[in-house]
Amino acid sequence: MTDRVRTTLSLGLLAAALLAGVPAGAADLPLTRPEATGYDETSLYADVVELLQTVAAQSDRLHLTHFGYSSEGRALPLLVYGAPGDASPEAIAASGKVRVYLQANIHAGEVCGKEALLVLARDLAAGRHAEWARSAVVLLAPIYNPDGNERLNVNGRARQHGPFGGVGQRANGRGTDLNRDHVKLDSPEARALARLYRLYDPHVVVDFHTTDGTFHGYHLTYSPPLHPNTYAPLVDLRRGDLLPAVTDRIAREHGWHYYYYGNLPPPYAGNLNWGDELGEDFGWYTYGHQPRYSSNYAGLRNRFGILSEAYSYLTFEERILASLYFAEGIVDYACAHADQLVRLAADADVDAIVGRPQALRADHVRTPEKVEILMGEVAVELNPYTGGEMLRRQDVIVPVKVYEYGTFAPTETTVAPAAYCLPDSLAPAVDLLRAHGVQWRVLQRDTTVTAERFRIDSTRVARQPYEGHVGRTLFGHYETATQTVGSGSLLVPVDQPLGRLALYLLEPRSDDGLVAWGLVDRWVTEVDYYPVLRLPLSP
Repeated sequence: MTDRVRTTLSLGLLAAALLAGVPAGAADLPLTRPEATGYDETSLYADVVELLQTVAAQSDRLHLTHFGYSSEGRALPLLVYGAPGDASPEAIAASGKVRVYLQANIHAGEVCGKEALLVLARDLAAGRHAEWARSAVVLLAPIYNPDGNERLNVNGRARQHGPFGGVGQRANGRGTDLNRDHVKLDSPEARALARLYRLYDPHVVVDFHTTDGTFHGYHLTYSPPLHPNTYAPLVDLRRGDLLPAVTDRIAREHGWHYYYYGNLPPPYAGNLNWGDELGEDFGWYTYGHQPRYSSNYAGLRNRFGILSEAYSYLTFEERILASLYFAEGIVDYACAHADQLVRLAADADVDAIVGRPQALRADHVRTPEKVEILMGEVAVELNPYTGGEMLRRQDVIVPVKVYEYGTFAPTETTVAPAAYCLPDSLAPAVDLLRAHGVQWRVLQRDTTVTAERFRIDSTRVARQPYEGHVGRTLFGHYETATQTVGSGSLLVPVDQPLGRLALYLLEPRSDDGLVAWGLVDRWVTEVDYYPVLRLPLSP
């Protein structure tokens, strides 16, 4: 059987499966671009918009809107399912339903999530998952990085198995990695997403990616938020029940393995011939803890952030299905546990961190014992159009016992104050607090306060820029002083829903805040004190 015949049969079987038991008229719903091209191509922006418009016109339960614009002016489409009335953010919030936000294509070379959400959108229009509308509002954003999506390159992510006709680029149109932009908000896309959080306030956030590197045995890997300051019951539910439940279901229904995201360190990642001598750093490592990453950012907003990473060396069709099954599993779980998820998010919002230690910096924690990680094998195949080498997963599972570095612990902490006070002239701080939705009040008169001010002993500037910024690290210590702060200064209480995020933005020693990104350099250079005060008690 030729590859082309096999692909055509596969497409026919998938289409038959998708249309089985669908209401009359649903067969008129469109194929995605991968389905229509035998999985040679991925959807362009126009394809995405056209399909969303078509399915929204088929169902009164689907509402198509947008939540902002890309750097090149493309609208960021948002398909809303299960919303009451006019589908406005206000009506959705008032419904009391659990709100699930599914986002894909933040890295536009990792396109399987985009296609999976388009299949899901079509399924919703066809009447599948009708039970979701009783307890959930589902928000689908399949193409968060439309500008990167349009920059097709047949040699992009060359070892990834398809789509053969090329994929977009990792960064957006201005060269910004959008999955490093959730704190500094350089891009219009990230600002639009922060606005979506403020308006729709989703309880569950799933961000779809595709892996790089390690030859493992999982069809998909995932992660909850990793920052140590995340409200612990949110993480406990994901690790203790939500993610295991979805994993068990997919193993039972499809025979596929899912597990916590990780990679082996170089030089082991893309190699199965490790030899007898393994370095001390050998292990299964997750990604960074900082809120610059989407799921960690959702965690510091007190929400259920989840990272999804389909395995790069599956076929394109399999990666789409792996992402689709994960999305369905997450939403099914959210619907079955809607009251619990809503309640835990509300509990996190009122959980007072004032007076409690909070992490400013963190590092991986190694498991006490080695755990079983499923490794895999790949075979080299050739792209039928370019002749370039690709890797394809083989049906081989190799269990290996290694230490897992899947969580983080603080390496430096601070006790959360009652409030922060900053001058209104500290423009970058004011801008970011507003954009993220952090609450503050303005002092109406000069006020004398007992405060902690950070004396800057020394500073270190990064040797190389990262994401367009030259990072900075301040060294010093807090001193207690009585001083007068001027009328118009901002008072930012920590006892608020975004208190964890506010602390991480404003603390001078935070590894992902204003100072770390070099955003307030002009205010911390050649001065004795950091311009943001900590107040043990609010005035």
